[in-house]
Amino acid sequence: MKVLKFGGTSVGTKESIQEMLAIVKESFDKGEKPLVVLSAMSGVTNLLTQMAEHAAEGKPFDENLKVLEEKHFDVVKSLIAVKFQNPVFTKLKLMLNDLDEILQGVFALRELSMQSKDLIVSFGERFSNYLVSKIMEQYIPESEYINASHYVKTDSNFGNAHINEELTTQLIQALSYTHADKLLFVTGFIGSNDKGRVTTLGRGGSDYTAAIFGSVLGASIIEIWTDVNGMMTADPRIVKKAFSLPILSYTEAMELSYFGAKVIYPPTMIPAFMKKIPIAIRNTFEPHLAGTVIQFESDKSSYPIKGISSISDISIINLTGSGMIGKSGFSGRLFTMLAREQINVILITQSSSEHSITFAVNPQDAAKALQLIAVEFELELDANKLIMPELEENLSVLAIVGENMKRTPGISGRLFHALGRNGINVRAIAQGSSEFNISVIISKDDLAKALNAVHDAFFAELKKTLHVFNLGTGNIGATLFKQLHEQHDFLLDNNDIEVKVVGISNSRKMLFNEAGINLEGWQEDLEGNGEIADLSGFMERMRAMNLPNCVFIDNTASKLPATYYEDIFKSNISIVTCNKIANSGDYAQYRSLRDTARLHGVDFFYETNVGAGLPIVRVLKDLMMSGDRILKIEAILSGTISYIFNNFVGDASFYEVVKKAQELGYTEPDPRDDLGGVDFMRKMLILARDGGHVIEASDVDLGAILPESCLQAASVDEFYAELLKADQYFNALKDKAASENKVIRYIGTLEDGKVKISLQMVDSSHPFFALSGSDNIISFTTERYKERPLVVKGPGAGAEVTAGGVFADLINVGAR
Repeated sequence: MKVLKFGGTSVGTKESIQEMLAIVKESFDKGEKPLVVLSAMSGVTNLLTQMAEHAAEGKPFDENLKVLEEKHFDVVKSLIAVKFQNPVFTKLKLMLNDLDEILQGVFALRELSMQSKDLIVSFGERFSNYLVSKIMEQYIPESEYINASHYVKTDSNFGNAHINEELTTQLIQALSYTHADKLLFVTGFIGSNDKGRVTTLGRGGSDYTAAIFGSVLGASIIEIWTDVNGMMTADPRIVKKAFSLPILSYTEAMELSYFGAKVIYPPTMIPAFMKKIPIAIRNTFEPHLAGTVIQFESDKSSYPIKGISSISDISIINLTGSGMIGKSGFSGRLFTMLAREQINVILITQSSSEHSITFAVNPQDAAKALQLIAVEFELELDANKLIMPELEENLSVLAIVGENMKRTPGISGRLFHALGRNGINVRAIAQGSSEFNISVIISKDDLAKALNAVHDAFFAELKKTLHVFNLGTGNIGATLFKQLHEQHDFLLDNNDIEVKVVGISNSRKMLFNEAGINLEGWQEDLEGNGEIADLSGFMERMRAMNLPNCVFIDNTASKLPATYYEDIFKSNISIVTCNKIANSGDYAQYRSLRDTARLHGVDFFYETNVGAGLPIVRVLKDLMMSGDRILKIEAILSGTISYIFNNFVGDASFYEVVKKAQELGYTEPDPRDDLGGVDFMRKMLILARDGGHVIEASDVDLGAILPESCLQAASVDEFYAELLKADQYFNALKDKAASENKVIRYIGTLEDGKVKISLQMVDSSHPFFALSGSDNIISFTTERYKERPLVVKGPGAGAEVTAGGVFADLINVGAR
């Protein structure tokens, strides 16, 4: 036989009752001999408690009594055939009259004892079980209502009664014998003492009733039917990726339940645990799902942990002082005193020096605990052997649980790396010698971020989510969004990465959406729903959203965003940027940014600073990290200048080539911004610094391309007039190169810690000779690549390749 227990939501409405009855009927028809335990209809226990309290305070309770009657009568009218309704109405009305009389007594006395309260709240289960048994009787005549208070015998600890196991076992066995052919609907949660007074079994009482009956009757399984798909890897309200666990051991389930998983209450498992009866957690509203089976032994899992549980609101008390060192019995005295006063200690950690003890309690118990400590240890406090205990509030507990953790190295490292990388400070740590649980205390504000970050860290087969805040929606930003949208499914299927753009800003508007902005219609969303742009406000909102695995992308050419980089790193947010300003400013700033990023365990990626989409920065870093020594770097790192000199051949004049380059959009509105070499200089400066050289922009030997008259021209038109006059100068360069079978190249060189950028003529033996179009090229001469340098070549400009470089940096965040 099996025991089926249904919670309040499963009997909360006429629709859910029909779902529940279908499950029971299917089990009965299969010959599984089910015994059904029901809770009160959802909301009824709270309603009864409120009525009892109102009566004790002299307040009217008639309206609530009417609500209670209508709630149950509506079910009768909907689910019981008219010809069978009157006896059911009569019985329910009699029970309601009994309830009314008890409440009137409380009202008259203005007193609510625990005994009276237990009797009042017991009506919830009595109503629901009688009602449902009568509905089922229409389909299965063997259905019968059982008041568990006649069979579950307890002490007189009203509100949280303890079972008399021997007597309860005898009575349940007798019930089973006399009702062997019946389908029993048993009230959960309630029992009675030796005088027949109704008691309640406390939190999780209906589950406990199911476990008691299952244990006594030797059930093959106890099924707890609720409104979730089993026990989850984390709280699904916070961690959207949480999924149900197919199998848990009793130990794992108890650990998860203790630390906040509300699906089942640990004491309810004890009778099943003793008899090794499996417990299944199933969803009444999705009965086709297998749910979670809790059994004596866990299964072999590919995951290092089974789940992550949490308690959202706790307080901790820190007790320190020399009077604790070597003082045998101190801890016993402390915790015995707290237990005596019914203060539950959630977590304990003690330093190995015995100089301090930290323990966590419910916030409502914190003030009382402090007062008790002050009284109990008054002499030690007066003698300064103990320091007055310190209270810390607004904290949470996060616990990772699983039998696979035992003797598995690296579990703690993975946990603390995930927390540290996301800037989550751990206030206290506790791990039992069983190694089934590691618990940490963190700020309450960080709980959601911590749960998501740790879930991503341990359930590696799931998708890692990157939360992106993007500044700049010009050509590069817009193209990046297009690429992210097009590659979304590919990233999920092949890289296990989901990129959510949760913040976008340009110079006019900014938009936020924690669930992710739709990249197919982001322009309309930004313009239609965005707020007025405010760079400082954008940064503050990004920090306030406090999301895990955050990345800030700077797709601008502005100086302002770089002033926030250091603060962004301090908020444990990685940065991907195509903006060269931060890396090419003062060397002190360059160094500070890297040190800050490293200190806070986040990434700073800027591949597009040097070669757009070409992997230049990454190649340089990989060479150096692998122990190679850089001897010389030569580079052409301006697609604009590359295009101009590649096309300055034959009869073409330099003036015509520059004009054409501007028409094609290769140059800035003022071509001198490109031909002046400043942008090229910044790229070489970044390469030199990444190569380990302390160098400022003023140290770079920047050779000129243009005559001084062109550089000093007052306007773009005047610049072109001066450029036309300089044709003879440029033609002489072209003719000289042609006569020597060479080509003109504007080349940056890093050698012996010095950077020089100049016009050079190279022959066919040089790797830069055959350059075409607007390509960039870089040559690394190293100890390993001495005879034949390592050359990287490809497009060095354009929105597609630059956005592609930003994309590549983005998906590498957190990967190294």
